[in-house]
Amino acid sequence: MSLWLAILLLVIGFVLLIWGADFFVDGASKVADRMKIPQIVIGLTIVAFGTSAPEAAVSISAGLKGSADLAVSNVVGSNILNIGIILGISALITPLAVQKGTRKFEMPYVMITTILLMLLGMFDGKLGWVDGLILWAGMILFLVYLLNVAKKGKSEAKEEEDTGKKKAPIIWLIAKIIIGGVAIVFGSDFAVDGATAIATSMGWSERLIGLTIVALGTSLPELVTSVIAAIKKNADIAIGNIVGSNIFNILFVLGTTALITPVAYQNAFIIDNIVAFVMALLLFLFVVNKDCKLKRWGGVVLLGAYVVYFVYLMINPFGYGV
Repeated sequence: MSLWLAILLLVIGFVLLIWGADFFVDGASKVADRMKIPQIVIGLTIVAFGTSAPEAAVSISAGLKGSADLAVSNVVGSNILNIGIILGISALITPLAVQKGTRKFEMPYVMITTILLMLLGMFDGKLGWVDGLILWAGMILFLVYLLNVAKKGKSEAKEEEDTGKKKAPIIWLIAKIIIGGVAIVFGSDFAVDGATAIATSMGWSERLIGLTIVALGTSLPELVTSVIAAIKKNADIAIGNIVGSNIFNILFVLGTTALITPVAYQNAFIIDNIVAFVMALLLFLFVVNKDCKLKRWGGVVLLGAYVVYFVYLMINPFGYGV
């Protein structure tokens, strides 16, 4: 496969992933709304899963195709990029408020799951089905937490007034879920093939491609959601979206991938995992203040930290010396 064809395949894959995730989330959210499921439950589950769907599809597809480096680096790279680039940019637009629960539970949970992933990978150099079960146990714990949050939100939520706006037929909403799911599957397949071909033709490692290009592509839903939320002054959504997505990425995406097929965990990922932990720690420290906000200077530091990490990747693309 030529380099340009590989790039075209990668771009088509990203377009299908983003469009498919948007279609899937929109259809699923409206079906859930028709079933009188509280909006907070929809936001914490369906939307969070939807923004992590590209990572899930790419990592599972990469694992099945034997591209283990791509499966792990896609998730770890997305988590680093989510905090460094997405929250960094969002904080520059407007200071980001943090909800109490996010600071007390979700942020520490991101750090715990990041360390857990590294320890599981270092134990025997791979993520097998036992590791997948452990990650999924963490996922179930997180879902229990979300259900408790949902119950509180339900009691505080106000019922939306019926505006008389015509609702889409339920059959069309179900069709959107199916079409979106199919687009995600095909998009992930194209993205993995394109990224692997680029890595081969340019002499780059799959790890480098996964930590940069693929991580950026699969993080586009989070980028769009968080930046738009910041522009619209819904700043609390920006951080909540990213933190929730990072938890889903490790526990659901890699947990599911490991249950389906063993995934190799190379020594080079140890540094990447440590960077992901440090980014999460910085975010936590930057919001522990009187205003409970990620301020603009914090956004500058996060962006600067990502630039340092990116330079490290360019200098040490294969993770030598780890």
